[in-house]
Amino acid sequence: MPILSWLTREQDVKAADSVPYRLLERDDALSDGESDSGNMLIQGDNLEALKALLPYYRGQVKCIYIDPPYNTGSAFEHYDDNLEHSRWLAMMWPRLELLRELLAEDGSIWISMDDDEAHYLKIILDEIFGRQNFVATCMWQKRYSRDGRGAIGDAHESVFCYASSAEEFKLTRNLLPLSDKQRKLYKNPDRDPRGPWQSVSMLAQGYRPNQMYEIQAPNGAKHTPPDGNCWKLIEPEFKRQLEDGRITFGANGDGVPRRKYFLSEAKGVVPWTWWPHEEVGHTGESKAEIKALFGKDVFDTPKPERLMKRVLEIASNPGDLVLDSFLGSGTTAAVAHKMGRRWIGVEMGDHAHTHCVPRLKKVVEGEQGGISEAVEWKGGGGFAFYRLGGEVFAPDGTIAPGIKFAPLAAHIWFAETGTPMAGDAATPFLGVHDGTGIALLYNGILGDKSVAGGNVLTRTTLGIIREAAGDFDGPLIVYGEASRIGPEALKREGITFKQTPYDVKAR
Repeated sequence: MPILSWLTREQDVKAADSVPYRLLERDDALSDGESDSGNMLIQGDNLEALKALLPYYRGQVKCIYIDPPYNTGSAFEHYDDNLEHSRWLAMMWPRLELLRELLAEDGSIWISMDDDEAHYLKIILDEIFGRQNFVATCMWQKRYSRDGRGAIGDAHESVFCYASSAEEFKLTRNLLPLSDKQRKLYKNPDRDPRGPWQSVSMLAQGYRPNQMYEIQAPNGAKHTPPDGNCWKLIEPEFKRQLEDGRITFGANGDGVPRRKYFLSEAKGVVPWTWWPHEEVGHTGESKAEIKALFGKDVFDTPKPERLMKRVLEIASNPGDLVLDSFLGSGTTAAVAHKMGRRWIGVEMGDHAHTHCVPRLKKVVEGEQGGISEAVEWKGGGGFAFYRLGGEVFAPDGTIAPGIKFAPLAAHIWFAETGTPMAGDAATPFLGVHDGTGIALLYNGILGDKSVAGGNVLTRTTLGIIREAAGDFDGPLIVYGEASRIGPEALKREGITFKQTPYDVKAR
């Protein structure tokens, strides 16, 4: 597979490994609504924020949407959108790698981009996510009137879609609901008791012998498939549907055979790559939404809520986790909230609390802009505001001073299993993964920091771990400051002891 080369590629493709793990520190003063909603607004560098999320959310995010800087050569107040090409690629690569790690097995990532970097982005996306996992490039018609400033008017942006597994995504993605325009295509001229219907072709391309029979219409005319086509139904199924009144030959019975497709049976339509502004909004609409929220147009390239609604309709369901690590004005989080998804938004600048917080508080209160009426949004839920705190590990890889039990437990679990830890650790026994138990004695989790106490593996502390493990009696990995149980005894009992801080590694 072809790869893209740039000046600093060799170090950029390894950059994610050297990003420090940081703590996430909650600020209740900027949080709002239900405290246990699970929704997170994080202020800080998104590369470090994504690394901080890994021990908790690796493989858990159903839908990622990002709208990164486009590298257009203009300077935006809230983003550095004047990056030289190599610097732009250096910025994108490690972030995309970490986003891939956070994506669920049936998840997808959607990225908005214009033509300045779109084709280069496609190449690095192929390399990071796998060319076989490319789903589509959707074309968003962002303008409703012609732009005469360039040699050819700029009317669209690309929205790239990749999946953890394109095959899995095809099975799990949602159909789109019928639009009002599509619903109007359904009529009931023959007063069928099953309700409105539209006729669809009986023809399919190709040749299949058992789908090449002759059909006689009510007026006596005989129909066979034209060259290069066959009927969509085998003959027994055609006869069954004819008997059931699902085949029509036109109002006078003198037309070609077609099938009735009832509105009551319509599950939706397969998404396609053309997204006209009538369906998903345009830049003028998004700027009007921002002005209504903040009293003025404070963002250069906001996205309309209807555009985000389209992405989330296809790629997620209520209760799924949605992530946007270039949150900007907060549109993704606002739409995800209104649509009943859980969400994580990351924003670097001060407007994380000066603009995103007020906007999302209005959502919790039930604001009626954007898609609110369409999804019958009435308010509710909540979110927690976080800032990036200190590093979990010192530069030499040891545990940084002052780290508490819960974040270290999450990192140890992640390092041992490669999976995020569910919930907060409350006992030294962290859980079981692939038949092996994992335990941590650290920072007074047992209420005793003495040398022979809660941070040291002794018969007493092992008994407490075993008690917390319940019925589990399999092999056990225990992290602690020291072990007072000898190597032979550990081996007999199936215990692997690892010493903190030396055996704790930043994954």
